[in-house]
Amino acid sequence: MNDLTTKLQKIKLVIFDVDGVLTDNTVFIGPEGCEFKRFCIADGLGIYIAKKNGVRTAFLSGRPSQATLERARELDIDDVFAEPINKLEFYNRLKTKYNLADENIAFMGNDLVDLGVMKQCGLAFAVPESPKSVLAEADYITRKDGGFGAAREALDLIMDAIGVKEEERLA
Repeated sequence: MNDLTTKLQKIKLVIFDVDGVLTDNTVFIGPEGCEFKRFCIADGLGIYIAKKNGVRTAFLSGRPSQATLERARELDIDDVFAEPINKLEFYNRLKTKYNLADENIAFMGNDLVDLGVMKQCGLAFAVPESPKSVLAEADYITRKDGGFGAAREALDLIMDAIGVKEEERLA
């Protein structure tokens, strides 16, 4: 078994950055301040499948956003931080809350503010359009871009590693 598979098998919680990971890093703001983001439906189904099969998920964004909170509500995400915050602080709070070790937590990020968490977690995912230093820290770089199925790709890898067959993921 290779090192990546071993790491994938230990994951119990996946934390996702939002902008640039669950979205394509674009924000539309209307004249009244109304904000719109584009989220990938396949990522949402991947989150549903992960939760159904015992893998928790959380959203971690350094940017306050009603659109992020609405997407988290829609997906029934228990742990959401969408405010300027030290991302490592939130990571450590979740680690304590769920009594996990670093090796049990995966994080998917895309930019420099994510490096602290990427260096501490057990498995770091990045999207291909990330800066070089983020790519260098990643255990796995998705083939799909942020907002276009990258989260689903990572979650499918975890499901494969823990032995959940595709035909059984929604059963």
